[in-house]
Amino acid sequence: MSDQQLLDIAEQLEAKFKVALLTHHITQKEMASMLGTGPQQVNRAIKGDMSPMSRSIRDRMKRLLDIE
Repeated sequence: MSDQQLLDIAEQLEAKFKVALLTHHITQKEMASMLGTGPQQVNRAIKGDMSPMSRSIRDRMKRLLDIE
């Protein structure tokens, strides 16, 4: 997979999370509180960071926000 394809996928995922947060009327700060982490970590996860922590946060957010 090319770098551009990876960037495109990361942008699509970021957009999905942002729309879901808006739809559920939840801020990133509120989501961080729900997950027991900081808003900066939630932001990194939404932006596509590939650390194990960010992956875990994305998985938990997907369940909470009902994202496939």
